[in-house]
Amino acid sequence: MSWVQGLLRYFRVMSSRPTIVVVDDAPEVRTVLRTFFQVSGQLDVVGEGADGAAAVELAGRHRPALMLLDVSMPGMDGLEALPKVRRASPETRVVMYSGFDEAGLATRTAELGASAFIQKAGSLEDLVAELLAMLDVEPARPVTGPLSSNLAPQPAWSADADILLQEHLERFGEVFADAAIGMGTLTLAGRLVRANRQLAQLLGRPANALVGTAYGDLAGGDASAVDIALDRVLRHSEDVAQVEHRVTGASDDRRLLATLSPVRDSRHRPLYVFLQVQDVTRQRAAEKDLRRSEQRFRLLVDAVEDYAIFMLDPSGHVSTWNAGAQRTKGYTAEEIIGQHFRVFYPPERQAERHPEHELARALQDGHYQEEGWRIRKDGTRFWADVTITAVHDDDGNHVGFAKVTRDTTAQFHHRQARERSAAQLTSAYEQLDAAHNELARTSEARARLLSRTAHDLRSPIGVLAMSADLLTQRGAEIGDDDRDRVLAGMSASATRLQQVLVDLVTVSGLQEGTLVLQPAAVHLQDELAVPLDAARQKAPDLEVEVELEPGLRVLADPERLSQIMENLLLNASRHGASPVRIQAATAGDDVRIVVRDSGPGVPETLRPRLFEQFVTGRSGGSGLGLYIAKGLARAQGGDATYDWEDNAFVVTLPVPREEPA
Repeated sequence: MSWVQGLLRYFRVMSSRPTIVVVDDAPEVRTVLRTFFQVSGQLDVVGEGADGAAAVELAGRHRPALMLLDVSMPGMDGLEALPKVRRASPETRVVMYSGFDEAGLATRTAELGASAFIQKAGSLEDLVAELLAMLDVEPARPVTGPLSSNLAPQPAWSADADILLQEHLERFGEVFADAAIGMGTLTLAGRLVRANRQLAQLLGRPANALVGTAYGDLAGGDASAVDIALDRVLRHSEDVAQVEHRVTGASDDRRLLATLSPVRDSRHRPLYVFLQVQDVTRQRAAEKDLRRSEQRFRLLVDAVEDYAIFMLDPSGHVSTWNAGAQRTKGYTAEEIIGQHFRVFYPPERQAERHPEHELARALQDGHYQEEGWRIRKDGTRFWADVTITAVHDDDGNHVGFAKVTRDTTAQFHHRQARERSAAQLTSAYEQLDAAHNELARTSEARARLLSRTAHDLRSPIGVLAMSADLLTQRGAEIGDDDRDRVLAGMSASATRLQQVLVDLVTVSGLQEGTLVLQPAAVHLQDELAVPLDAARQKAPDLEVEVELEPGLRVLADPERLSQIMENLLLNASRHGASPVRIQAATAGDDVRIVVRDSGPGVPETLRPRLFEQFVTGRSGGSGLGLYIAKGLARAQGGDATYDWEDNAFVVTLPVPREEPA
């Protein structure tokens, strides 16, 4: 057979294969799927995309027999794109492909027009068989056959890894389902793809009915507030956004507090949004009752009236007296009329001529008002609210003063007690608020740790499993370039897994106080070689300049010192710019190590939280590197700080003590 005939036969075979478009936001996943479909000889990949908009465009352009469509993607997600794809190419069978295993999600995608819902955990051979079955096409080769038997056997660790991964996923699912707080997962467009029982109870709907529903539609008319919160975490790179809302269709005035937190990939791109929901109805009602109680108390205090009203002549002598004045001050009219009103003041105020000063101010300003101690006939003191008003006749002549005195001793004591109570209440509120904030931070940290760990483990383990399956089943048929890319993806995923595990073990040791350290007097020049080499392998473009004090030694655990320096160098490579300069010198009883990159520095808004867990910049990362660096430095008697004026991270560690001769 001539080469022309062979080429024609090849194109006839290629044209007879069903066409497929692969849409997934993870490029490594698309690489594995495209390569396997091509080498299987049973599907022809005519296009691939990274979001829902690309899916719609590719469907209209290629009108493929099949489309494998991911659920959660940036921009337009799979749930939003699905009906648009069906309209663009009605004959295309759309298969939703997702890591989510919620049963309600499969039902919802079927309602939107999906032909099937397949989880990413299955094997590639089974995936091809299921896709072909939808077209009533028998697989060209059996799942197990001569080709499979001739390939290298699957490594023994693969089964163990699958079991371990499954145990992690099952445990995460149990924690998610049984959590006392409402929890859910949203696509980047704000649609629920997973909801636990508590969230369903809070929203008054079955969990399956929530899947595929925009969360804003459940927020009792507060959809715009939900959209704003989503915009803050997805487009403004905020770690957390909260919105309080009612519940659509609820018969009561229930109030829920929703907390939105994005889950991002290693490039800081949002993958989906983690949702936590709490019922704050009772808390809001308690706050309202407290305000109402305080208002009643104020009205009650304001309603207590006991006035002494009398007149003074221009020189300050009492000229009239009423019953209220007699009850307040204890004098009868016969006893007091004609006496100077200074008799109502304590001796120290009389000596200061304060009564005469009051009259002068009233005559000058028209009136005078003050609160102060006054004296009754029996010598007891009371707290008085006093108003003195200058009185003039029709011709403008000054004829005396009108004096109104109110015994406010009870109110004065009430006010003091209220101020003390208010201070105590404020202190209690501050303590309660601090405890609430700490609980919220702990809950949020745990939730973010669960979601981040699940995502960080799922993606690289999935890539390793699919890549191993691909190489085992079809390794002999893959071209060198594709094999290199698959192997590179496996290597990157394995490195990521190792880094995640090292970070988690270190964080756990720091938080639990179980970290084992073996400090020793080491030469800094020698110990820097390991972290420099590790950082350059992970960031090949990194340029580092080192300037050390000659013979400089430091008291530190060599392994933990290497971990600190590697984290700082990788942080500089992700968020700064080369070259990076390392300088170290003795400063008193410490060795001061300075790591300075050539970038613009840390944004001012990020500096207060720079060394907290899960704080990342736009360039991504796990958000644990600086937290670990500071924790390890402090565990060894030093510290790690950021000098924003010098754009430098500074690590201090003790100088070794000289051994006695």
